[in-house]
Amino acid sequence: MSKDLRNPLARARGLGSAKDGVHHWMLQRVTAIALVFLTVWFLVMVLGLLHADYATARATVAKPWNAVLLIAFVVTAFRHAVLGLQVVIEDYVHTRWLEVGSLIVIKFIAVLAALMGVLAVLRIALGS
Repeated sequence: MSKDLRNPLARARGLGSAKDGVHHWMLQRVTAIALVFLTVWFLVMVLGLLHADYATARATVAKPWNAVLLIAFVVTAFRHAVLGLQVVIEDYVHTRWLEVGSLIVIKFIAVLAALMGVLAVLRIALGS
């Protein structure tokens, strides 16, 4: 016999888990693991360019694999940041309008910044 711990009103309305927590948790872990490998690659690339001139750095970023990995790094980093900030806001901001507004602003800024990063890499990679 399973005991339902919700109050009677919640049972009547069908309220309960949003059933989205596992997806959010898993996505945060997957982006974290991806960022470990992408950050190692990024640091190796940057350290390899430490004393290089501008033309060499630009040519390195313009290589197809480097451009793809750099775009993946930018997108994954901003996605991971949004997931983490969302948890912090949901846990510590208790005024509903401020919570929703903060989530919207953070997502807007992250999407804008990620698009700017991707555009910068594409401009370098495509030579414009």
